[in-house]
Amino acid sequence: MARRGKKKGRPISGWVIFDKPKGMGSTEAVSKIKWLFNAEKAGHAGTLDPLASGMLPIALGEATKTVPYVMDGAKIYRFTVAWGQERATDDLEGGVTQTSEKRPAQEDILALLPRYTGVIQQVPPQFSAIKIGGERAYDLAREGESIDIPAREVEISRLDLVEIPDDAHAIFEVECGKGTYVRSLARDMGRDLGCFGHIADLRRVEVAPFTQEDFVTLEELEAAWPPLPVKETAEEDGEEIILPVRDFSDIDALVIDTGAALDSLPQVALSDDQAHRIRMGNPVILRGRDAPVEAEEACATVRGRLLAIGYVEQGQFKPKRVFTAG
Repeated sequence: MARRGKKKGRPISGWVIFDKPKGMGSTEAVSKIKWLFNAEKAGHAGTLDPLASGMLPIALGEATKTVPYVMDGAKIYRFTVAWGQERATDDLEGGVTQTSEKRPAQEDILALLPRYTGVIQQVPPQFSAIKIGGERAYDLAREGESIDIPAREVEISRLDLVEIPDDAHAIFEVECGKGTYVRSLARDMGRDLGCFGHIADLRRVEVAPFTQEDFVTLEELEAAWPPLPVKETAEEDGEEIILPVRDFSDIDALVIDTGAALDSLPQVALSDDQAHRIRMGNPVILRGRDAPVEAEEACATVRGRLLAIGYVEQGQFKPKRVFTAG
């Protein structure tokens, strides 16, 4: 029987709310953060295009179990549409496919916005990660295929015109749900206004429950990274040896607690004895005047640290996912 290899990295858990710079891919960003923290495990909650900047929540360790809750959270984007050109990728990366000399007036833009709020039907871009017949749309598009991507339902809470810096550009802010393509918004608004359009700049400023106050930049992370190991002594076979150990305390201070991703769920505080039962996979009876009787989802804490995600049924908390670290 093959021996299981020792896990590489530290068992650190929590969220890094990374302010991704333009030009860096989401996978590249995760690899960079994982390396900086020397983490065993890392993953992100929602891809951000290389040409886009802004919030890319990155989960370390046990926080990867909470990724779906962040991916389902509302998102806010600030974006600039360039009028007069439609492009193959609906942003600056693709070639120009259609042009127009027309430029929209402010009143025409404002009159259009209500059509893009609420639950709407949206066709994803040709260059997107949508799967068509088992293949990614962007792979088919790169091979020159014209793809018929079906429209799908997305929800847009608000779409505001922020500024018109010149007649060729307009700046917007949108708050939307999971699966919304901002590039498609720019494309469709350009078509409806009869002038065509594409994304010239895109920045994600929020992914609920995280806000801009949680941002940490690459420069801040690199400044807090321990470049040199601290020397610690230990004994081996009766002899004193020196072990190089890095001090990660400064960079670890930039990590947000795993439980922050679950702020929208009912919170159940448990005792140490109850926590022991939960770790064994057993339900516990909730007591107290404010204890929930029924809840489809809830999270349990012990001494202020995340313990488990589960549900409440007939006054009992029943665990579904137990965390070994908060």
